[in-house]
Amino acid sequence: MADQFSLDQHDETIFQDALEALHRGDRARAKELLTLLLKTNQNNATYWIWLSAAVDNAKERIYCLQTALQLEPENTTAKRGLILLGALKPDETIQPFPMNMPRAWEAKLLLANERPKEKGLKAFTRNPIVRLAGVSILGLALIAAVVFGFILPRRMNVKSTSTITPGPSPTFSPTPTIFGATAAPTTTFVGPTPLWMFLPETYTPTPLYINTPRAPESRDQYRSAELAYKAGDWDAYIQNMELVHQLEPKSADIYYYIGEAYRHKGEASNALEAYNDALEIDPDFGPPYLGLARARLMQDPNANIEYLFKQALARDPNFGEVYIERAKYYLFHNDPEAALEDLSEADKLLPGSPEVQLLYSKAYTDLEDLPSAIKFAEQAYTLDITNLETYQVLGELYIADKQYQRAIESLEVYVNYEDESSLAFALLGQAYFEQKDYKAALENLNKAYALSPSGLRRFYIYRGLASLELGSNDLAIEYLEDAYDYDEKSFDVNLGLVRAYFVNETFGTAFLKVERLASLAKTDEQKAQVFYWRALIQEKRDQPQDAIKNWQALLKLDAEAMTPEMRADAETHLRAMVTPTNTPKPGTPTRTPSPTQTSTITRTPSVTITPSITRTPNVSATPSAITRTPTPTPTK
Repeated sequence: MADQFSLDQHDETIFQDALEALHRGDRARAKELLTLLLKTNQNNATYWIWLSAAVDNAKERIYCLQTALQLEPENTTAKRGLILLGALKPDETIQPFPMNMPRAWEAKLLLANERPKEKGLKAFTRNPIVRLAGVSILGLALIAAVVFGFILPRRMNVKSTSTITPGPSPTFSPTPTIFGATAAPTTTFVGPTPLWMFLPETYTPTPLYINTPRAPESRDQYRSAELAYKAGDWDAYIQNMELVHQLEPKSADIYYYIGEAYRHKGEASNALEAYNDALEIDPDFGPPYLGLARARLMQDPNANIEYLFKQALARDPNFGEVYIERAKYYLFHNDPEAALEDLSEADKLLPGSPEVQLLYSKAYTDLEDLPSAIKFAEQAYTLDITNLETYQVLGELYIADKQYQRAIESLEVYVNYEDESSLAFALLGQAYFEQKDYKAALENLNKAYALSPSGLRRFYIYRGLASLELGSNDLAIEYLEDAYDYDEKSFDVNLGLVRAYFVNETFGTAFLKVERLASLAKTDEQKAQVFYWRALIQEKRDQPQDAIKNWQALLKLDAEAMTPEMRADAETHLRAMVTPTNTPKPGTPTRTPSPTQTSTITRTPSVTITPSITRTPNVSATPSAITRTPTPTPTK
């Protein structure tokens, strides 16, 4: 019992600290403390309500308030907040937030004989001690009113890092459950659960690299600017920093910060002007050179700004962000070796930076070192699960490594939050195709092409083959012809067209396609595909001699060049078509069994996602329709 009392006291202390943090405007600290409380008691509606005042945007506030309302359906505070945010319809029975403030002017208008005489409880409240307690209660009420003013939508764009030790490979879940909580949001909830709510601990925002002590007369103004910066309110930040500059006209860092705000707003010209103003005050100040490089790249991604990185490092060799930005520059210009050198320096200056780990992954991807690329991407994920870019990078790498299920898990999380990324949907469609979930593959590929109708041409083949497997032959031919226009020398695309026209019973076109396929075959496995499909097509075209020739050529190849089913089919067809002396039976109709399709993807060890698809069909001895359940076979 004593332990429980101690625990309650501890939680109450944390809760009061969170309220004090909100009072002084430190929402990051308040969110950290309230999240800590929810880990031990996720069913406390009060915690969820106060957390709604500490989070960063409207979607997160709605989630918190709806969770509180789910826990306490009659909680009027949660209802008020949801009404203000537009997540609930106005309800006349729900009154606005009470301010608990007396209207003193009304009492002043009363004449002396109109004023009620003080007696009983009112006389008691004249006691100074009681009045002091009343003032305290009123103060708390005012604090609550102010806090809930933060429920109005505001945005925040602050990068964060953590010191979490990298662990095992990540396991993703498209619909994770926060802290094991059972409370579900109400039906008005919009959007997925914020990723930060799944963190084992909240991240502390990375402090600004330049931390110039402010003059006493400008500290209050600078504090207001900091709050605007954390909220992503760049216009307010710039206005406050301009006022700080008037108080500290010789501080070069002020104009640097103003330039950063303009850069975040996407106003490159204004950013360049501010950075140059900073250098006029102090030409030996390093950070504005980095700012100039970033702003120039905003104007022209191909701009030669390497000299600006050198200028920045010459003045401040410990500025880790310069190494990160230059590594990005080298990667953009296809120089991963130079990028790795800079990342090594950045890793020393910024240990545990998830951004550095992710750039390592991209550099090793360019070097076609897939295991290293995956290792560093997983470390980036472990360090910061809130960085959505990491999910897409991991999805692409897992596809290249044939870890298709893990790719699906990662990409499902990504598209759950970034539903306008055509590339992510296309990658997800490819991963589902590899897992033989052709319906899901086609759904995601269609989403990708709805977002980008003329792009992502390298994924046309998956759209075509998925349609073929689902029996949509006309669409399959259309999509595969598009894939052919993109890469007419692709063996896999041409093989897909052979299959599609055969299934469509357009045997003349299928024959032309298989002749084209023969000109592209180089390996024994590819030659086996040509012999197999040409034999089937020639049977349908009443060319038994050529069909026999191709079946025999197929059987002369090494057994490892084909599946056992292909070899058995060839033997079955030959027995039906020829006599023991190896001549056709006169007047005997030839049996033409229908093929069973087998679809597998052969990938190069490169991280490049361009497919190299080897199809190994199985043939049934019975003249039935084409079976659409492919069987994967090992590739050479």
